[in-house]
Order: sequence, then C-alpha cells, then structure tokens
Amino acid sequence: MKLGFFSIDLRVHKKHDVPTAESSHFAESNENITNTPNLFSHVTLQVRVQAWKEVSGKDMKFVNLDVANEYDLLVQLIKDEQPDSIVHFAEQRAAPYSMKTSKTKRYTVDNNVGGSNNLCCAVIDSEVDAHVVHLGTMGVYGYGTSGGEIPEGYIDVVLPGGREANILHPAYPGSVYHATKCLDALLFQFYQKNDALRVTDLHQGIVWGTNTPQTIKDERLINRFDYDGDYGTVLNRFLMQGAMGVPLTVYGTGGQTRAFIHITDTARCIEIAINNPPASGERVEIFNQVAETRRVRDVAKLVADQTGVDVNMLPNPRFEAAENELDVANRKFCSLGLDPITLDEALFKEVTEVVNKYKHRCDPTKILPASFWNKKRAEECASLDPSSVKINA
Repeated sequence: MKLGFFSIDLRVHKKHDVPTAESSHFAESNENITNTPNLFSHVTLQVRVQAWKEVSGKDMKFVNLDVANEYDLLVQLIKDEQPDSIVHFAEQRAAPYSMKTSKTKRYTVDNNVGGSNNLCCAVIDSEVDAHVVHLGTMGVYGYGTSGGEIPEGYIDVVLPGGREANILHPAYPGSVYHATKCLDALLFQFYQKNDALRVTDLHQGIVWGTNTPQTIKDERLINRFDYDGDYGTVLNRFLMQGAMGVPLTVYGTGGQTRAFIHITDTARCIEIAINNPPASGERVEIFNQVAETRRVRDVAKLVADQTGVDVNMLPNPRFEAAENELDVANRKFCSLGLDPITLDEALFKEVTEVVNKYKHRCDPTKILPASFWNKKRAEECASLDPSSVKINA
C-alpha cells in the first residue's frame, strides 16, 4: 500500500512534534479497488497538506513510497529524517476485503506482513533508534467468549509443573486481515528480543466519527467515510443508513460484542503512545485502544431510536460466534490521561449532519455485504439483492 505522508500512513515525528488527527485516516482511496465511492469528495494528499498549512501554519512533508516493495527508499528516508517515532498505518485495513477472494487474501498478507517486516528491518539497518507505533486491532484476541477481562497484550498463566509466567495473549484471528496483525505482533516480539527494537502495538477497537478538532477546521481535511459492506465500519455504516432512511444492516443475531473508539481518541492515544515509549531493551508495549464495548444489536437500537429507521437482520457473511462477550482492559491509556468519548446522541448528531450534507454521493447498491468468509456463508447470503436497497430520505 502506498505511503502517504511521513505524517500519514508511515508517520514520522520529530521531538516535541505530536500526532494530530489532521493526519488520521488519510488512506488512499478505495475507489480503484472496490469501485465504492467515498461518501465525501476525495482530495489528494497534496491538497490536504496545503489545507493543513493554511489552517495551522505548519508544514508537513509528503513522501510517496511503497513500504512493502521499496525497501531501499524506506531505509534512506529514515536515515534522512532521523525520526524519534514512526507511526505505522501502512496496511490493508479491512477484514471483509481480506476475505473477498484468494487474490485479496494474498495481497493482504504480502502487503501487511511484508510491510511490517520491512519497517522493522529498515529501522535496524538505518541505525536510527526510532520508536515504532503500530496500529493493530482488538481482533488479535478473537471474538469468542473470553470468560473474563482481556488484559493489555500479556496474560498471566500457570505452565505445566506449576510454573507461573506472563506471556503474549494467545492469538485467535477471525479473518486474514486479523491474522496479519497477529503475525505483526510476533515479528515485533522477535525484533525487540533480537535487536532491541522499541515498539508499541495499539490494539484498536472499531473507529467511529467523522471529525476531530483539527479536521473540522477545513472541509478538505475531513476524514474518509466508507459506508459499503467491505470498508464501512459498523457504527458509521449504521449512522449513514439511518440518515439515508435505509434499514440498518445487522448481521446474524447482532449478538457480536465489539470495542469502539471515537476518531478523536484514536489520535489522542497515538499521542500518548509516542510520549510514553518503551526504553531500549524493554518488551513490546501493548495498549488496548478502546473506549467501550457494545453489542451490535444494542448499537443498532441506539441509532434506530434516534433516526426512526427499521433494523434488518441479515444472514451473517462472517464465520464467527453468533453471540460473544468482550470485557476489555484499557487502564493504561486512562492512567496516562485519556478520558474516552463514549457513544451518545450528541455525538451521533456530529456524524449525521455530515452524512446529510453528502448523501447525494451514496450508492445504495454498495451497502449490503459483498465478501463472504467461506462457501457456506456465501450460500446463506445468496438471497441478498444489492439492488433491493432503496434510499428513503
């Protein structure tokens, strides 16, 4: 995947330069891959750089290179910039897209794992002591019933013979995308042990919201808003559907419990992670980057009650448990100053106002799921007709 900005997909921050959400989610357009239009007008990274300079007076450097395939350029860039921290967002980011075909599965593994390995090697080869901050996912833990609180990365266990240990939490990915994040975690563990690489891995929940205090300053800085079945995250998808008068698309029973975080908190957590790096020789730092957990059907009810739309229960395109619990520890971030934004109607208004402004760009045929985890799931969803979705707003 192409880098955006050394302040975007692979972000570099000099001393005293903290990440702000003006550079969050400036991923390249999905339109060429999925034929799904972003709800907002897409502007180039160069235009965003100029817009940020106009509203903030700050310059941002843009370098366009492929982390997974242009290794020598990556090494040289790190040598030239001498960063203190590198924020690694340069990965294919959608679980459904990773499960669409064998081609997208292979691409996701090649891009995500290859890119992460290249970055680790490039930091080592450049001989720059840069702190790598990686955007991972809560999905590394899996979405089964854990039977208790999920700790932040490491778990206390009793090994055979009564030996006590604190180990990396067992991985239980639910898609090829999630599997690549698990493989990333193992690579980070190795390079920390072998080369004293300093890494923070952020296990993030589902991001919702459209703007931060930075992006709201100029329309050209607005974050992507994907509403399709492949890239649209569940809460944003519901909010868009509610604003358009489209019945909410709840998969299965809606009993899946997910972790959520507002986009403003995503940026704030990255700032906290950069300002609290592990020391050389310390194990990989892991934060659970979440604000709260909710069942999908409960989130759908919140949106339906506010917007007056119906809720449609659809066959689940994913291979997952119909119901799960998810109790997640996030004490590290909270102890370092995060006061999480939680779901409420005032914040829903922020999203729906933006959606209403751009709803003319919505293609209702892209709303239903188009990627299926296996043949059985595809057969169960065969009755779904994308052309049946009508906008009533």
